[in-house]
Amino acid sequence: MTINVKPTDAATIDWTARAAARAPAFAAAAARHDAEDEFVAANLQALKAEGFYKALVPVELGGYGASQAEIAHAVRVLGAACGSTALAFAMHSHVVAVAAWRWRHQNAPTDGLLKRVAAENLVLVSSGGSDWLPGGGVAVKVDGGFRVTARKAFASGAPIGDILNTSAIHDDPEAGPTVLHFGVPLTAEGVSMVETWKVMGMRGTGSQDVALDNVFVADAAVAGRRPAGKWHPLFHIISLMAFPIIYAAYAGVADGARALAIAAAKKKAADAHVASIVGAMENAHMAMDLALADMILRAATVAPGPDATSRAMQGRTLVGQGAIRTVELALEAMGGAGFYREKGLERAFRDVQGARFHPLQEGPQLALAGRVALGWDIDG
Repeated sequence: MTINVKPTDAATIDWTARAAARAPAFAAAAARHDAEDEFVAANLQALKAEGFYKALVPVELGGYGASQAEIAHAVRVLGAACGSTALAFAMHSHVVAVAAWRWRHQNAPTDGLLKRVAAENLVLVSSGGSDWLPGGGVAVKVDGGFRVTARKAFASGAPIGDILNTSAIHDDPEAGPTVLHFGVPLTAEGVSMVETWKVMGMRGTGSQDVALDNVFVADAAVAGRRPAGKWHPLFHIISLMAFPIIYAAYAGVADGARALAIAAAKKKAADAHVASIVGAMENAHMAMDLALADMILRAATVAPGPDATSRAMQGRTLVGQGAIRTVELALEAMGGAGFYREKGLERAFRDVQGARFHPLQEGPQLALAGRVALGWDIDG
């Protein structure tokens, strides 16, 4: 079913309820996707058909005008059913969220991309997590643009992706190493997918490597330039807007594990030790919940900048730690039964480990938080 909502009715869509309606079917297929390293294509196509992929596009540009908070909550519901579906969808959504914020608050020329996402129901693929501040790949200046050669890892959703939002480094003779940001169609000449995604968890995200072999990128397609390895205003926006959506997927995985553990523990005889384990799980889950709520609230209420970025990245660390600890304790509370794959906790245990690897990882995040608190240069 494809939804067809008039702009005046867009605000009435309950995206969390729509996610909940899809969740049982996604949960039923999750074990098979995981066991077979199978991309969750059918799940993502179902979300596309219901308008999820253009939900965050402003109504004025042809989308449904959903808020970042609404989609984060929907992602969390999806994560409890199928972590891979939630994360793959989140990686598209955070790119749209950032583009929409920039259009609304900075009058940035992102409206062309957003209109295309809405009109064509495009899937955006990001390589930001593997590039981050340093960037990656080589861009050589040629007439009318650049020739880019790169290998981009963790490109979630790539098998059904339309546009890769990525970057490469140009050795500018005047400015020095400069990261160029651009979008390139995944069908462009020289773009190919490398089947690398055989991993511990989140096996259904289709996060294959994308190779760019001498791909032409026109000057007009370069959406931004920045010094390599330095914090840039764009990354303060990304930190504030993207990470509540991404980490909602891991919170959802933890929600699902918690529910399984509580259901199993209720079937056992009353036991003080099990109660203590479940209590510790509840504390970890609450810490995660509070940190995610803070990230979502601040994305809607504060301006991007170093202070906001530091707080968002603290949230990213705390949500990740809380989610991982929740799943660990859920496994302990369930006992030996949780060791069986059919129970679903083993998959949750592996999926939630992905929370460790998105930027900023805990070490760099602690250094950033310390520098901001001390008033030091964050690029030092």
